[in-house]
Formats: sequence, C-alpha cells, structure tokens
Amino acid sequence: MEIKPTIMVVDDELGARQSLEVILEDQFRVLLAESGREALEIIRRETVDLILLDVHMPDMDGLEVLRRIKEEEEGIDVIMVSALNLARKAVDAIKLGAYDYITKPYEPEDILSTVHRVIQQQRLRRELDFLRKEVKESRGLDQIVGQSKAMVEIYNLIKKVAFTSTHILITGESGTGKELVARSIHNQGDRKDKPFVAINCAAIPSELMESEMFGHEKGAFT
Repeated sequence: MEIKPTIMVVDDELGARQSLEVILEDQFRVLLAESGREALEIIRRETVDLILLDVHMPDMDGLEVLRRIKEEEEGIDVIMVSALNLARKAVDAIKLGAYDYITKPYEPEDILSTVHRVIQQQRLRRELDFLRKEVKESRGLDQIVGQSKAMVEIYNLIKKVAFTSTHILITGESGTGKELVARSIHNQGDRKDKPFVAINCAAIPSELMESEMFGHEKGAFT
C-alpha cells in the first residue's frame, strides 16, 4: 500500500484550515496547525512533504515562519496562501524559498493541481538523487564486463577496499585488467578527485625503477 504524502495546513482561521483539509484529505495525509509556532513544533517531530502556509497570522508572520522552516528543514516545500494579492509579499516569499504563492479565493482544482505538481517534482528529485548515487557507486565499474560469480566477488572487493587507506597489490597475467581494477578502486574511493597515474613498469629499466617510482636526489646518477 502506497504511503500518502503528508501535507500540513497552517492558518489561524479555523474555516480556512477545514476547507483545505476537505480538499486534500482524500489523497493526502493532512496535518493542521493554527499558528506558526505550532507548525514549527510539528515539523520537528513529523515528516512533512509540503506546507500550505498562510501569509498573515497574528502570532508570527507567515514569511518569518517560512524563513524558520527553511532553516530547520530546507527540503520541505512551502506554498504561501494569502487573501491579498500583494506582489511584494509574493516576491519576498519566493526569495525565501517558497514554491508558489496562491491568493484566496481559490478553486479546489487549482490547489490540487499545484500540490500534485509539487509532489511529482519531489518524486523526480528523489529518483534523480538515487540515479546519481547509483552512477557514483558504479563509476569506474562500467568498463569491467562480467556477471559471473567470480566477477561479482571482484566488484564487491573493489567497493570494500576503495575507501581504505591501505596499500593494495593487484596481481594477474598481462591483459587481465589490473589497471581497470586499479582505476575502479580509485574512482570509487575518497581520492576520486585526485589524479590517477598509470605507469607501464615493463617499459622502465630495472635500474631506474626505484628512482622513477620514488624519486631521487639531484646528481645521483653523475
């Protein structure tokens, strides 16, 4: 069973709260708050997806409530609701992070349309965040092909060692993909933003290997 998104209605007028509750309750879980302070208390203990917030309230101005909500829970979307169509208030609300500014009287269809748009965008953001995480986790592994049990063990081992600071020795016959594994470990770990340097050791004379890998003092060969 799909969990309904939670919408909180914040308005000091009982009739306004009840009106929005009737519009929303069939499709959403609805919480009601009669003041900005109560709304702030609710978001500290409840998971809220969207807030319909009245602009003009006696205890705390709606814009101040919006500012505090964004300070505490930046991810909560807020739609401001007002009986007055004041351009300055609307601009200020958008600057503070409000998703939209709706004026009363409003049609139920308009409220539902806006709310559904917000919820849909939230779902898309979550899906995008998930895909970004998947891409980040698989970065560097996309060049390694194989789904056998042995390859799955290698994938798991790469993920396991990528975040360690331990020196890693990768062994194998020529052409088996040692550099791909090394690059994958690099790209998975905390050092992924640092350069990855691949050195063809077979092309370096054995007597120069140590100096090439670890450096040497000036004049060491003269």
